[in-house]
Amino acid sequence: MGKYDTTKLRNLGIVAHNSAGKTSLVEAILFNTGMTDKLGKVDNGTSAMDFEEEEIKRQATLNSSLNHCLWNDHSLHIVDTPGVSNFLHDTRRCLRILGGAVVIVSAISGTKSQTAQIWKWCDNFEVPRIAFVNKMDKDRANFLKAVDDMEKSLGARAVVVTMPIGAETEFKGTIDLIKMEARIYKFDEKGTYDVVAIPAEYQSEAERLREQLLEAIAEADDDLMEKYLDGEELTETEIMTGLREGVLTGVFTAVFCGSATANIGVRQLLDYIVACMPSPIDKGMQVGIKPFSEDIIERQPSEEDPFSAMVFKTINDPYAGKLTLMRIYSGTLTGDTVVFNPNKDEKERISNIFQLEGKKQSPIKLAAAGDIIAVPKLKVTATGDTLCDLKNQVMYEPLVPLKPIISFALEGKGKGDEDKIYTGLQRLMEEDPTLRITRDDETKEMVLSGMGQVHLEVAVERLHRKYGAEIVLREPKVPYRETIKAATKVQGKYKKQSGGKGQFGDVWIEVKPLPRGSGYEFVDKIVGGVVPRNYIPAVDKGIVEAMKAGPLTKNQVVDVQITLYDGSHHSVDSSEMAFKVAGSMAFKKAMEACKPVLLEPIMSIEITVPDDCMGDVIGDLNSRRGKVVGVEPQASSQVIMAEVPMSEVLRYAPELRSMTSDRGMFSMEFSKYEEVPTHQTAKILEEMNKE
Repeated sequence: MGKYDTTKLRNLGIVAHNSAGKTSLVEAILFNTGMTDKLGKVDNGTSAMDFEEEEIKRQATLNSSLNHCLWNDHSLHIVDTPGVSNFLHDTRRCLRILGGAVVIVSAISGTKSQTAQIWKWCDNFEVPRIAFVNKMDKDRANFLKAVDDMEKSLGARAVVVTMPIGAETEFKGTIDLIKMEARIYKFDEKGTYDVVAIPAEYQSEAERLREQLLEAIAEADDDLMEKYLDGEELTETEIMTGLREGVLTGVFTAVFCGSATANIGVRQLLDYIVACMPSPIDKGMQVGIKPFSEDIIERQPSEEDPFSAMVFKTINDPYAGKLTLMRIYSGTLTGDTVVFNPNKDEKERISNIFQLEGKKQSPIKLAAAGDIIAVPKLKVTATGDTLCDLKNQVMYEPLVPLKPIISFALEGKGKGDEDKIYTGLQRLMEEDPTLRITRDDETKEMVLSGMGQVHLEVAVERLHRKYGAEIVLREPKVPYRETIKAATKVQGKYKKQSGGKGQFGDVWIEVKPLPRGSGYEFVDKIVGGVVPRNYIPAVDKGIVEAMKAGPLTKNQVVDVQITLYDGSHHSVDSSEMAFKVAGSMAFKKAMEACKPVLLEPIMSIEITVPDDCMGDVIGDLNSRRGKVVGVEPQASSQVIMAEVPMSEVLRYAPELRSMTSDRGMFSMEFSKYEEVPTHQTAKILEEMNKE
């Protein structure tokens, strides 16, 4: 790191939906490049990349993990990313700083909605992609169907570069459509093969797909197009130049094939990664601003430019401390260096530099533009922050975390765990900005929010494993509101005589409903001093305190107007306390006569589902008292926009996954309060009485 020419660096994310074979491909890459001496397996827990207990237990990547390797005199930084929908936020953060991506497409199941979401993020961050159709040796493998699924569900122009020889148990190897040669593999997990002529039965299909490849390559370069249209034969060098240009510009997506677990097609893929994927030089300059101003600052991916980097991930370990992962955009970095964090307006000392190898850390002396590194024990730096040279400052735009979509109330299992729970959750939130902990002042609950039920369950497991704190999650209370539907006038009179000085306060108020969302309004219409001016704020305060607990559910009362229009006082016995009590008494009496009703929070929800699931999802929303407000078509999917009561979607994430076979995704935020239907109010009150 730092000793390689920047043009020979490749920063790659391995991305796809869960179970497509991302980690297996990374394991095969590490084995083929000599980083490991045996082929790690996800199924038996020997993977170098899925090393957290929660990942081994679920046999799924839940955290992005990093490694590096060398291939054909090039240095590759590889990020194995999550594909489970609850953890895609981690994948998104990594894509922000990566140069390219290898998208895994299952030869069995094609692409899923998680892959489609990742594909959109690649578009947003301008990340060039190639695709690897995996699991060609498994039952029901179908290469051309997987390629067709890419085009239909992702909107990709898929151009085949290597095609399979056979499928399922008949899968024997691959055909390179540029070299027009076949590789027959020995299935010894070492990736060994024999180069042979293309079998006769595959010659026609190979020529057809090669013609499509040449046509796409010619379209990526004007000079090649002219030569192609003139009927001239393109040389292999020209084809490779056009292939690289097409991948980098996104004109098409080059497609390769093989089997990660059997280590077939992986060396071929590595050759094309080096040939087609961008270096930091290809990605070009980064644009930021001068801290504390709006001046535009540019940084070239060069060791000669001042140092700058972006933090994309934080790892906390109760024993090893905090590791901060960053991508260097410009300049160089060595240990024992002081840098500047413009987000926090603080200096940070870099003591040591590491490159990550799964769970292992390997110290290095120098890192340069394009490198992905880890540094320990930074004091204030968090995910999304910029680090830069002290004298040449720049700040890059941070990535805004996704909004949580599900919440649970939490409580400690044992007494005295509060400090451990709080400390542990703070550490987890440093690692994962999509985790949120809040206190609901109304329900008096601590609420943990995240991207799904599995996300929160894993957080709870980590909290216990890393910090020894045990908590229980349960559905949070719904923050209902109360309001009125009628107006009334009432008197509130407080009179107390106990031998000495008494207490006397007397008010008349008029209570009216206000439009939804208006809150509370207090109107003073006292004339003639019947209520002295210095006591009027006390009346207001007494009413406000009484509004905190309505007569139906003891929830906050909203959307009412209170007019204080009459009253009386005693020259000796009246006091602020007496008028405060009188105001409270008047309001409580008025609520009984004003037809109180219950209001519930309504959530605005946006759901992305496959076409074939739309009817089921809309029917389910209707059963939850939801209102569909719009539907927008997308590639092979539909985006449903709806409004639905919060009480009906507290556990919507796992239920949507069940309805859509884990292909649906949604986001949700508070919209407004609406009146609860009468029959539903009765059910709510009955449940509360049981409690």
